[in-house]
Amino acid sequence: MIYHIPWIYLPVRTVLAIWHQLTKSEIPELAKASVLMRDRSRVEETIQAMQRAGPDALQVISDFDMTLSRFAHNGKRCPTTHNILDNDLLINDTCKKMIRELLNTYYPIEIDATRTVEEKLPHMVEWWTSVHELLIQQKIRRDLLAQAVKQSSAMLREGYKVFFDRLQEQQVPLLIFSAGLGDILEEVIRQNHVFHPNVHVISNYMDFDQSGVLRAFKGQLIHTFNKREGALLHAAHFRELKERPNVLLLGDSLGDLTMADGVAHTQHALTIGFLNDQVEERKESYVNSYDIVLVKDETMDVPNAILNYITTTPAKRTAVRTQRITG
Repeated sequence: MIYHIPWIYLPVRTVLAIWHQLTKSEIPELAKASVLMRDRSRVEETIQAMQRAGPDALQVISDFDMTLSRFAHNGKRCPTTHNILDNDLLINDTCKKMIRELLNTYYPIEIDATRTVEEKLPHMVEWWTSVHELLIQQKIRRDLLAQAVKQSSAMLREGYKVFFDRLQEQQVPLLIFSAGLGDILEEVIRQNHVFHPNVHVISNYMDFDQSGVLRAFKGQLIHTFNKREGALLHAAHFRELKERPNVLLLGDSLGDLTMADGVAHTQHALTIGFLNDQVEERKESYVNSYDIVLVKDETMDVPNAILNYITTTPAKRTAVRTQRITG
């Protein structure tokens, strides 16, 4: 009896190429010029461990403003969820001017690499509290929020639909943990048609009176550097996901690294940080803090590639590689 083995008819060089591809972690996006890693081998080991555990063991925790949403487009800054309210429908010119002055005062403090988090904390509380008080004074109407979002230049990062849809398809929970405005955040992802059932949001939500006019903000204030406290306050959410000990975390500030502190028993965690601004001043601290740093990268290419790798079975991935190599 003669057994036909297809591989023996392939050139030796092709066989070696196939073997090389089958025995290494193939995520070419990690070779992009925008990618920085302190310890590549650890990153690859973590990704492989998360892949072996599969999508049923995974949860994703992400910031929103300047993480899932774009920092800039065509050289122009994109608005945050707070900035979207800078609309004549909602606030007057005096309020706009005061909010911009607060931004010019406090944003440099937020990204100042020479200050500690402890030094920044009181300034962040002052900033968020002052903005929220101004917004309450404007008596913002709930029924105008959707129109304000539609008229804004807010954009999600390129590749966002692949990201949201893949998580939904694989039934992986996505927790969006934002210091922005939850009502606006939800409207942005709703208008982009990716507000799937697996998405849960923790953020600053507006409290409207019976006539739909803003009168206060609900719950404890969430700002850039107190997300750990927010995570612990929402420990019940994380307990529901106790069977998902692997965490993929996405953020754009060092404060975002505490978003997973509510996860009680983490087995594997991979952190991805978007470094959008003040690159040279903050590069070292980001590389020392995040596993992967994406420098001025307005796409979801790297998170999507990692997510695809983690949620694809080895057999399917092997078949795809072989087909691509052999043509």
